[in-house]
Amino acid sequence: MHPFKIDIHTHILPRDWPNLKQKYGYGGFINLEHHHPGCARMMLDGTFFREIAENCWSPGARLKECGKTGVDVQVLSTVPVMFSYWAKPEDTLDLSRRLNDHIAGIVTDYPTRFVGLGTVPMQDPDLAIAEAQRCVKELGLAGVEIGTHVNDWNLNDPNLFPFFQALAEMDAALFVHPWDMVGKEQMPQYWLPWLVGMPAETSRAICSMIFGGVLERLPKLRVAFAHGGGTFPANIGRIEHGFRVRPDLCAIDNPVNPRDYLGKFFVDSLVHDPKILNYLIDAVGSGRIALGSDYPFPLGEEHPGQLIESMSHLTDETRQQLLSGSALAWLGKAADPIIPASGT
Repeated sequence: MHPFKIDIHTHILPRDWPNLKQKYGYGGFINLEHHHPGCARMMLDGTFFREIAENCWSPGARLKECGKTGVDVQVLSTVPVMFSYWAKPEDTLDLSRRLNDHIAGIVTDYPTRFVGLGTVPMQDPDLAIAEAQRCVKELGLAGVEIGTHVNDWNLNDPNLFPFFQALAEMDAALFVHPWDMVGKEQMPQYWLPWLVGMPAETSRAICSMIFGGVLERLPKLRVAFAHGGGTFPANIGRIEHGFRVRPDLCAIDNPVNPRDYLGKFFVDSLVHDPKILNYLIDAVGSGRIALGSDYPFPLGEEHPGQLIESMSHLTDETRQQLLSGSALAWLGKAADPIIPASGT
């Protein structure tokens, strides 16, 4: 019998998506062009953004591939380009509700195979709180996915704290995923926004939540960061040193050493290198690392969990913690329908 596997980092879209430029009266939104059976182009104002296949929208296609890779449960979240924090808040709320209803419908149809995360209009924290409450209390989603910043706000911005506080009070899971990468205009070649900008974005988010005191003030907030925490874990020595030598700049909102937060938040396992995953286990502990593949996109792990399963020195207990135990802890009560009979 294969180990129980929960993939906390997978993205999904509805197969059919309205032309939001026509609906809202201005551009900047993704639309889908189905140009061949099982194939579609994500288009942004007429410019090609990404090719997607049936597994980006079809639960059946996803489950078939999960069967091949031994994934028992996928945590579904939208594609970050859909966040649309730059748009009018009421329009972002409208598109968020469409995306959230879609994910909730899939979870309802397959309650033991999928867990859902919503998306919310973070540029209007009051609307974001209300939609997060709808996601968790009415739709039965586990929590929400947000970006690493909200327009000009980093995640320490006081405008956002009530949102994080509401999530903690709802006992909801939070997944932070990079988007709108810093410096993307200065590095248009070689896919650098994805290769360099994304890991930096995640470190930006973690540092903001630590230095801004968000994690200190909300110790019960269950937050997971994508891509192994980006550059933050590998850069913790520099971050800690800066905190010590320039407390006048770094410690103005939180006097706690940033290193002390290693192990107090979750990260996914998507680091693509066994040495880095070993380091991550030492740094944050296997109980805070959950399998994440970025399914179904090319920068993800093609066979979710293969890196973990290939590391023969790991104990069975550690391997199971990475493959599902940490995910169950992060999801909290929302994981109840998917817990296997063995209680893994």
